[in-house]
Amino acid sequence: MSAALKEAPAEPVTLVLVGNPNVGKSTLFNGLTGLRQKVANYAGVTVDAREGQVSIGEGDPWRALDLPGTYSLIPRSYDEEIVEQALRGALEGLPAPDRILVVVDAGNLRRNLFLLSEILDLGRPVVVALNMVDEARRGGVTVPTEELREQLGVPVIETVASSGEGLEEVQAALAGPATFAKGEGLWSFEDEGAQARFEAAPGDSRWERVSALRAEDETVKGLEAQARYAWITSLLQGQDTVVDRERDQKIDRVLLHPVAGPLIFLVVMALVFQLIFTGASPLMDLCEAGFGALSGWLNAVLPGVIGAGATSLVTDGVVAGVGAVVVFLPQILILFFAIGFLEDSGYMARAAFLVDRPLRAAGLSGRSFIPLLSGFACAIPGILATRTIPNRFERLLAVAILPLMTCSARLPVYALLIAAFIPTTYVLGVFSLQALVLFGLYLVGLAAGLVFTFVVERSQRKKQRGRALPLVVELPPYRRPALSGLLLKLRVRGGDFLRRAGTVVFLVSIVLWFLLNFPAVQAPADVVAKGPAAVKSHAISNSYGGRLGHTIEPVIKPLGYDWKIGIGLIASFAAREVFVSTMGVVYSLEEEQAEGLDDDTKPLEAALKREKDSRGTPVFSVATVCSLLIFYAFALQCGATVAVVKRETSWKFALGQLFMLLALAYVGAFATYQIMSALGFG
Repeated sequence: MSAALKEAPAEPVTLVLVGNPNVGKSTLFNGLTGLRQKVANYAGVTVDAREGQVSIGEGDPWRALDLPGTYSLIPRSYDEEIVEQALRGALEGLPAPDRILVVVDAGNLRRNLFLLSEILDLGRPVVVALNMVDEARRGGVTVPTEELREQLGVPVIETVASSGEGLEEVQAALAGPATFAKGEGLWSFEDEGAQARFEAAPGDSRWERVSALRAEDETVKGLEAQARYAWITSLLQGQDTVVDRERDQKIDRVLLHPVAGPLIFLVVMALVFQLIFTGASPLMDLCEAGFGALSGWLNAVLPGVIGAGATSLVTDGVVAGVGAVVVFLPQILILFFAIGFLEDSGYMARAAFLVDRPLRAAGLSGRSFIPLLSGFACAIPGILATRTIPNRFERLLAVAILPLMTCSARLPVYALLIAAFIPTTYVLGVFSLQALVLFGLYLVGLAAGLVFTFVVERSQRKKQRGRALPLVVELPPYRRPALSGLLLKLRVRGGDFLRRAGTVVFLVSIVLWFLLNFPAVQAPADVVAKGPAAVKSHAISNSYGGRLGHTIEPVIKPLGYDWKIGIGLIASFAAREVFVSTMGVVYSLEEEQAEGLDDDTKPLEAALKREKDSRGTPVFSVATVCSLLIFYAFALQCGATVAVVKRETSWKFALGQLFMLLALAYVGAFATYQIMSALGFG
């Protein structure tokens, strides 16, 4: 048989995980897929979800999709609309699910069963994972597992996703025959007329019929909710389904106190940034030593194989550029570990409640907290997370200020400049000045964003009056985070950072090496007499990259920057962290440390400290360093973010945001440099 006549390979079985927020759905997904997962992307839309492979039975691995948490299939936001479309099989690029795994919090059945009732109406094969049964039973809940199995007609499996309990039973239930809910066991309208209209409505499934009825008569929505809750009450009749959370309430009296709560939150975050500097130092030193050893070995081996010029490309370009960025990986991992710990422990939900009032004063609400928090990792997932905000005006405000949140790409720039020029003086004997400066930069970006939303919201207050919805946030129980889940998050985040270092930073480092090494210019005799460092500086100054830096120097001179810093600014518009690799390429890391510097001073830090202008004045004065920090705090230097903002809004909005933040960065850096210079820090 010819290849053209061979049958096409069968599509993998599609499994979709769905549930309310904070039910352990993602933990269960991690247990099923392990490391075989990625961010899911489909034509025309980027879904804030993860896709992975699950081994079910003896056949080919199944395709699994972890959908965003939702409370209902009647969407109020774009995020919820994606969930509803995926479950109906209406999402382009994703086939209709062959199995739906509904994850239910055993300690909050009344709320969780509402979504389950909607999913059962879809008429698709369903398996129910009754998760966190250990917490529910400790809280005094009677878990009606057998009753639910009997009345629903679908497998109901008790699970503890954090420990892996019940995973094998879930896989066995999924591998078994497709199971559908019992028609007679589902809800029905209490009003006979509405029930008759429901039964006569067009559609192949109960969900299609009730959706048609809802579209025809808006009053049906209220009757439907009453009917579903009446069904839930009958299912749980005689069962104690309320968790005793006396311990959580005692803790919340302190952490949610109107005065103590915000102060504790600030202290917690300050401790996180203190940990970033103190905890990462040994690992960073190890990375630095590793790249130094690699560079030395390559310089000894490669010249006889590929020549001196190509060796310089590898060592001065690739290794110096990529290594200067990768060395900050420990700090980024510590930041993500701390945030993941706070999220999984249940504290971040409390933080959303705490910040709701100040965010409302600035024109946002607690709904914006999670997107803004996501922006501290990367602006892109934060922008996608704004889809959960029902109010379009608030969503646009959140999108507008998200690039001001200090993302992980800024952290290498901050860490380099702070470690090199801010002393390690301790304040109150606990917090180092370096950690407080880093914390302050995070607050500066957030404060600038809130000032912007405050001004815009006040100017549009009359038009937007009555559109904002009150925040309803569920406070999950305090729990001990699972180490396996935290480590998996670190693998994903760390992998993303290393991929950027291996792609964007790698390519930019190669381009920069060529720009800084060509054309080859013969140094005059007086320059040669000054030594190798002067010859190298002369060559860089007359290279293509140097000429570009000299071209923009008049524009950036009022900010305290010279042409070398200008090269870093231009390169970092590809990605902010490229500034560090650019400085690593521009400044020779092979030169001996300047006299007077400590032996443990890192090579790039030493190069920045000893850099002087034509007058013999240090280029990186306190005023210049502070100006640079402010510039990077405000500027939108990420092409991918601009592209995502355009897709979520429009070109007009995206370009307006880009130039607005660039102007803010320039003005802020100018004011910082000029004021500090006037105070004697120039």
